[in-house]
Order: sequence, then structure tokens, then C-alpha cells
Amino acid sequence: MLKGKTHKFGDDVNTDYIISGKYKFKTLDMDELASHAMEDLDPEFSRKLEKGDFVVAGRNFGCGSSREQAPLVLKHAGVAAVVAESFARIFYRNSINSGLAAVVCDTSGIEDGDLLEIDLEGGLVKDITKGIELECAPMPAAMLKIFAEGGLVPYMRKHKGFHQEFCQGDEE
Repeated sequence: MLKGKTHKFGDDVNTDYIISGKYKFKTLDMDELASHAMEDLDPEFSRKLEKGDFVVAGRNFGCGSSREQAPLVLKHAGVAAVVAESFARIFYRNSINSGLAAVVCDTSGIEDGDLLEIDLEGGLVKDITKGIELECAPMPAAMLKIFAEGGLVPYMRKHKGFHQEFCQGDEE
């Protein structure tokens, strides 16, 4: 179960809004990059963000380039999950590989600052502030295993590849 405060954004948040290329091309230092996360949309974002908070957005979150630094920067900054109505496919895949939860649900009723609880396995987003529950697709067992290890690379290093039991449980 994940629990945190929301930082709400709109539709079509592209990877340059998540981490501007003007920083990405100057440094690979994740602390430095995380301090600039989302700053074109909210210059105070990195100062307001607390570890475990959520980015909440509308449609097409992570559109634009295939910059894998975008989910890495959000995760490094302390974002526990991104909750959006839809994701650009490459951002979604990069999030899973990075160990950043990407949750698809109707975000229209969630406001900036709301307190959320997210059950990835059960497929439920609870807006504690408003007292509402939003259904989302439960996270497949294989993805939960990747998250448990901190991302795809740590999973592969620990398990030396995929094993038959990797995808077991998705049918349950």
C-alpha cells in the first residue's frame, strides 16, 4: 500500500516538462536532475515534494521523447507513483523498468494536495481527502516483482534473468 499527497498536473505532460533537456544534457547527477523535476510546470515542485508523494495528471502523461531519465528523475526525487488517465507507451514501459509505479485511473476528481492511498495489487486508488475510491487495473504479478526489486535491472541482477515463476500468479 502506497500513501502520499498529490501534486496535480494536466494533460500532455511531456518528458521535457518532467526533466528539461537543458539539464539532462549537462549532468548525469540524479540529485541535481531531481532538483529540477517538473520545474517548468511548477518551479516549487522539488521543494514541496515529500518522499512517497504522487504525481497526478490527465491524459498522455510522459509524451514526447523516449527519455528514460524522466521516470528515473521522478523516482529519485521521491515520487512513489504517477497516477494518470493515460500514459505515453514508452514512458509507461520506462516507468515499470525503473521501478516507478504508473497507475491508470480517472483522475478528474483528484485535486492538488489530496491524500491518496494506492493498492497496486488490488487495483484501488483511495482519495482519503474526498472519501472516494477509484478502480484501476491491478498491477500484474510480474510487474509487482519488478517493483519489489526496485526496477528491471536490479531484478535481472538478483535473479540472473527471468525464470518460469516470474509470470506465475498473473492468472490468479
